[in-house]
Formats: sequence, structure tokens, C-alpha cells
Amino acid sequence: MTARTTAVIGAGFGGLALAIRLQSAGQQVTLLEKRDKPGGRGYVYEQDGFTFDGGPTVITDPGCLEALFALSGRKMSDYIEMIPVTPFYQLCWEDGYRFDYVNDQAVLDRQIAAKSPGDVAGYRDFLKYSQALLEEGYVKLGAAPFLDFRSMVRVAPQLIRLRADRSVYASVARFIKDEHLRQAFSFQSLLVGGDPFSTSAIYALIHALERRWGVWFPRGGTGALIRALVKLFEDLGGTIRCNANVARITTEGPRATGVLLKDGWQGRFDNVASNADVMHTYDQLLTGTERGGKMARKLARKRWSMSLFVIYFGLKGERKDLRHHMVLFGRRYRELIREIFNGATLPDDFSLYLHAPSVTDPTLAPPGHSAYYVLSPVPHLGNAAIDWEVEGPRYRDRILDYLDTHYIPGLKRDLVTSHILTPAGFRDELNGHHGSAFSLEPVLTQSAFFRTHNRDDVIRNLFFVGAGTHPGAGVPGVVASAEATAGLMLGGAA
Repeated sequence: MTARTTAVIGAGFGGLALAIRLQSAGQQVTLLEKRDKPGGRGYVYEQDGFTFDGGPTVITDPGCLEALFALSGRKMSDYIEMIPVTPFYQLCWEDGYRFDYVNDQAVLDRQIAAKSPGDVAGYRDFLKYSQALLEEGYVKLGAAPFLDFRSMVRVAPQLIRLRADRSVYASVARFIKDEHLRQAFSFQSLLVGGDPFSTSAIYALIHALERRWGVWFPRGGTGALIRALVKLFEDLGGTIRCNANVARITTEGPRATGVLLKDGWQGRFDNVASNADVMHTYDQLLTGTERGGKMARKLARKRWSMSLFVIYFGLKGERKDLRHHMVLFGRRYRELIREIFNGATLPDDFSLYLHAPSVTDPTLAPPGHSAYYVLSPVPHLGNAAIDWEVEGPRYRDRILDYLDTHYIPGLKRDLVTSHILTPAGFRDELNGHHGSAFSLEPVLTQSAFFRTHNRDDVIRNLFFVGAGTHPGAGVPGVVASAEATAGLMLGGAA
């Protein structure tokens, strides 16, 4: 019996995880990547001897990755070394307050008690609540596809009981009174493109997920993890083609028949799965089809996550006082987030995530040097039509000046190399609609059944994986989406 053939469009974490699952099950998979090397949002930039992970850099739930190797009786440790990171994050405010978010209850209790004694018990109650969300929203439902409304109705009682209608911030505020601590335990939804003040409280499960499985970093950077997944896929007999820019998904009636590349190459496949942006898939790859036009119009009315402005930079010298992951809160929180998600202009201030990977792995920089990136959440291009060719260099200088003044003295003096990624890059290089960095915003009305389905409702052998489908963005999310999608494909539902 001839193995079924599948084309997977896009070699990000989601596309790789799906390709590995299908190849492990005996399908013949061809993975097609637009860029010169795999990774998607986990792309690697190499410049002047420095290795810069494009992102993501916070790896949680390594078990979901280990499971991909175990499908074929392999061990992830034979392909990549994962290093635990502690603290998970150091959280810093302009007033000088710092909080080390660690996986040690006694240390957390001491820090909370020193800041707000009444919140010690409140934090423990919040952790229990977050753990309940983790069980319902991730362990039970993360890899379960929601193809019809009945599947949503079945889980509605649990979601109602856990008050998924509340926002992440509101759920934290129920338990914790101190404003610094409320920010410390609500910002995590930003890691998956969600506004803490409107994203469903179900995403407060991220806190328990980190507490249960920790935060990790691959030796050699996130790019080394991508390379490990690629090697696993190729060891299983899969085929990956880079510089393979898909122009169209070919169809005949209600079925996908294959893909056509912009260089003219065409392949026929039994199934097609897209790890590309969901709007790009329907609007561009299915252009001219009734289904593509209908879904593109529907998606155009949706809420899209914010974008990011990222500066990758290398310095002479090492900075031993920095932590691997640092969140640098600006002078505003609620108001700034409102402007990031809904504003028509670039805010005057910013909050930042600073990634200092050579704290953990010095090989990412030349000897005697250190590698970094810093990102600032910014409005997507559909809300704020900013000319990033003009504004990008100015914004870069503002952020580097700020870091030099507040967190990395001598940064400008010791700067060796840098480059930037703007919302225009997310649009042009990653095909992100409006330059969104995380696809659809994870509000309740765009989650589970209300998100792009893992299998198209009309083109029954067209599937989706990645941030735009269930369960959403983040490495655990897109890897879980691969499990959900693979289950549909291997179950013969097409």
C-alpha cells in the first residue's frame, strides 16, 4: 500500500512538529519553507560572529517536544541539550523594584511577603486557580480539535466554572492586591499575543505551566532546537525544501490537490497542511477560490494580535549582573497596553523584554562579547500605519538609549553590531497579516471553536497548524496544534 503524501507549508515549530508526527506514522511528508533555512519565527540571524535567535526564546513544557522524538523511539537528549533557566524572568520596574520569578515556593513567598504580606495567601490561591486552568485548558483540551459547536458546548461548564469570561488581569486581581505583583502575574498573556485586560482568563494557565515544567533554553540557542527537529524529521525519511515559496494551493472542487511554487515547481499531494499565517493561506494561497475569498473576508473582521519591534545587538564585554530573561516594565501598564493593542500611533513610552542568552550559553557571542535582543510590543500595521523605514532607526535609538541609562550602562560605547526587525518584517518576511507577531488575538470569542479550525470545513483535506489555529501561539501551543491536526489527518477524517 502506497504511503499517503502530505505537503506541509512552513517550517516553523508547528510545521516541523506536524511533519514529524505524520512522518513517524508512515506518511511521506514534504516540508516547504519560503526562507533560506527553517525556523519560521524561530529563525536564526548570524552576524559579525554573533548568533541571534529570532524568537521564541522562552521554552516551556519540554515534554511536548520530547514526545516528538519518542514517537519513533528516540530521545530528545540525543539531539539537543536543554538547560534549565533560573530565575524564569527577572521583572524590573522604573521605580527600582525587582522581582525574581523562580520555581521555588519559599523564595516566592519571601519576595511577596516583603512587598505585600497580605498577598502571600492570595498568590497561593491564584496558583491553585492557574493549575486548574492548566488541567482543563491545556492538558485536556490543548490537543483536542474543536471542529463543531457541540465540541464547544461540551466544555462550556468547565469554562464557566473557571470564569473564562474574565480577563487574565481581572483573574489575577481577584487574588492579589499589590499592583506590581498584579503585573508580575498577568503579563504572561503578552507572550502569546494577548492583552492581559481582554484576553480570556484561560490563558492564566501559563503561570502554572511554567511552575510545573520550568523554563528552558537549548544549548546553542533556539535555532539549535530547530536544527534538532529538522534532523529528526530527515532521519525519519522526510523531505525539506528551503527557498520554496508557495504561490498557490491547487484545488479541484472541494479538495486540495497539491501546491505550486513561485519558481514553477508543482507537486500533487493527498493532503496539504499550512503552517503559514491563516490569512495569507486563505487570501493568497487560495486566491481565486470561493472558499479562500469567503474565509479571507471573515478573517479580515477578526482582532489580530499586536506586532513587535526587535533589536538584535552584540556588545564588547560581558554583563554578569543581567539575567537570561528580563521584563522591563515602563512607567505605564494598563494605558500602554491599551495603546499597543488599539492605538493608531506609536506610544511615547514602552515596556520591554530583554533576552540575554549568553548569560546561559556564552558560545552565542565571540569570546569576550555578549549577545542580546530586546523587543517592544507595538501596534500592528492595521491599527497604526507607521512608516517603519523612517521610524525604525529612531525607535531603535530610543530603546538603546533607555537600556544604556537604566539597565546596561556603556551599551552604546560597547555596541559592536545590531539589526532590527519591524512590523513590516513580520508582514513581508513572515507573511503575518498586518505584521501581527502572534496571529489572531487570543480573546475568548477567537479561541477553541471560534479560532481557525485545524481542518478546513469545506476543503476537507486542507489542514492548519500553528499560532492561528487551536490552541494558539507559543511553543507549547503550536506543538499542541500539531498533535490536534495530526490526529485528524491520521484518523482518516479527510
